[in-house]
Amino acid sequence: MKIEGWGFLDSLYMTVLTLSTVGFREVYPLSPAGKIFAIFLIATGVGAVAFTVRTAGRVMLENRFSIVFRRRMVKTIGKLRGQYIICGFGRMGRVICQELNEKGYPFVVVDNAENSADELERLGYLFIRGDATVDEVLVDAGIEKAKGLVTVVTNDTENVFITLTARGLNPKLNIVSRAASDESVQKLIRAGANKVVTPYDLGGFRIAQAVLRPTVLDFLESIVDNKELGGLRLDEVHVPPGSRLDGIKVADAGLRKDLNLMVVAIKSGTGGMAFNPSSGTEIKAGDTLVLLGHGPDLERLESISQKAR
Repeated sequence: MKIEGWGFLDSLYMTVLTLSTVGFREVYPLSPAGKIFAIFLIATGVGAVAFTVRTAGRVMLENRFSIVFRRRMVKTIGKLRGQYIICGFGRMGRVICQELNEKGYPFVVVDNAENSADELERLGYLFIRGDATVDEVLVDAGIEKAKGLVTVVTNDTENVFITLTARGLNPKLNIVSRAASDESVQKLIRAGANKVVTPYDLGGFRIAQAVLRPTVLDFLESIVDNKELGGLRLDEVHVPPGSRLDGIKVADAGLRKDLNLMVVAIKSGTGGMAFNPSSGTEIKAGDTLVLLGHGPDLERLESISQKAR
């Protein structure tokens, strides 16, 4: 406008013609200064428009891909039964996922970080990118059919909200939560967590045992990790109401004779723990058997326990 002395409409018309590269004739002949400005406008403006269009197209394509990818992921997760939901893919979440993956347990990760999504996709883990305090996110992760949920985000407040949300969506879900401070333990329990773990207390206890009882600790770690014991592992089997094991004595259940399983302890439905139970101890609905044995035998007992009489 200032260079050629044109009106606003003529200046706008010429600018659009130049940037669109249509090639129509100029409204008025350009002066040398106008030609220099047109060269500058073409060099910068056309590039800027092309960059904007390309960026917008990429964003739209990525958003579309993200929507399609999430739908496919939710569809895959919907086929799972008895999976574990891991909320938070930090240092602790990675260790938990690695353990579950090595043992062959189904699990779904919920995390909101973009860099975590890239890593989870590379590892081949099922995941939902989103805020675990939102009902829809946990529903997409299959919380109604999940066996357990672990919330290990670094913020205790978020862990409390995730626990509250999860408990509201599935009252029977086994929820384990991480607590960074001792003050948060009772809050998490009131929110609905079945178990609260404080990493510093757990780590300190383990270090103390390594000093005081190193051999015992090595033995327990070998059992839990299924190492150096010929495939033996320590596991638990729950006895639901109506189970074939309900009302049967330990000696009559065939645990040792038929399945070669050793009953280490029985936890009653009320929370009491009986270590090394006698052969006359009666197994009741709601009990949880802690057993030492081989994987296939433990799986057989799990199957028997789930069968009704």
